Amino acid sequence: MLENIRVSPAPHISHHFSTRSVMIDVIIGLIPAVAFAGFYFRYYALLLIASCVLSAVATEWICNLIRKKPNSLGDFSAVVTGLILALSLPPAIPVWAAVIGSSFSIAIGKMVFGGLGSNIFNPAMVGRTFLTACFGMLMTTWTVPANIDSRMPAISAAMPDTVTQATPLAWSKQALKTRNIEDKTKLVPASRANSLMADMFWGRVGGCLGETSAFALLIGGVYLIIRRTIQPHIPSAVLGSAFLIGTIGYFINSDAFINPLAHLMSGGMLICALFIATDPVTAPLTTKGMYIFGIGVGGITMLIRLLGEYPEGVMYAVLLMNAVTPLIDRFCKLVPAGGVPNA
Repeated sequence: MLENIRVSPAPHISHHFSTRSVMIDVIIGLIPAVAFAGFYFRYYALLLIASCVLSAVATEWICNLIRKKPNSLGDFSAVVTGLILALSLPPAIPVWAAVIGSSFSIAIGKMVFGGLGSNIFNPAMVGRTFLTACFGMLMTTWTVPANIDSRMPAISAAMPDTVTQATPLAWSKQALKTRNIEDKTKLVPASRANSLMADMFWGRVGGCLGETSAFALLIGGVYLIIRRTIQPHIPSAVLGSAFLIGTIGYFINSDAFINPLAHLMSGGMLICALFIATDPVTAPLTTKGMYIFGIGVGGITMLIRLLGEYPEGVMYAVLLMNAVTPLIDRFCKLVPAGGVPNA
């Protein structure tokens, strides 16, 4: 009976793991995505990742110093936040913007609530939302990978001749917006995104640093599941609900809505399902709650993609579901050890 007891507050780790070991596992799981980002977007991608990680670590150290709290850098949670934020940024965003977003993630998304275990929102998504609100143009400018344009190894935000490319989600959104025009030659067909699924799997498309290669994210996700660092409940719920809604849209109008498999491999769907939504601090405690949370994240993301103005909705979906996680935990209460007490 005692084996079924779960304790609070978060992060809730039910195995013989420490917070430090869990974060190290997440870092290892993100290494393939970092490697692919460096391969496709060259040294500037690695510079952005390093800038985000270093600024996140420095911000947490400063916050602990100001609050006169013990140093918490040893749990590596700041490194994970910096990595996830960096992998969710466009390849050509200026370093100064990445530093601002990373610092905001830690200071406002995490430390203002009291540090790891007390934050109610995913810090990396808080930082990305802040950057999107403040620097919308920088956050929606996508460059082609280096295997398409040889100039990409020299990429910088100041390059006037940087080659830009719409992401598959942007193509699908354009197809949706122009589906009723009379001149069909102006229509950006969703079939173009469908034909890019192989490129999306390997990462040969425009997009954020860690979102372009589904293969790299799957490798990291499988590692985390094998290590039992994450449970498969949330990833399966996110991807399953997204696929279901995407399939419905595709059957309704295949000219405007892309193949549901393309939705799973494009944008931030996989990094969300495997690395963001599974955050033990901001996710529900129970198995039932995890499924509800995952379905909510996948469903809201797809509603924004299919019906909203934005081509991507992962960060908004995660933050909205983070906000209702306490309600989910209240709805999905665990049965106390010894059974339900008599009325």
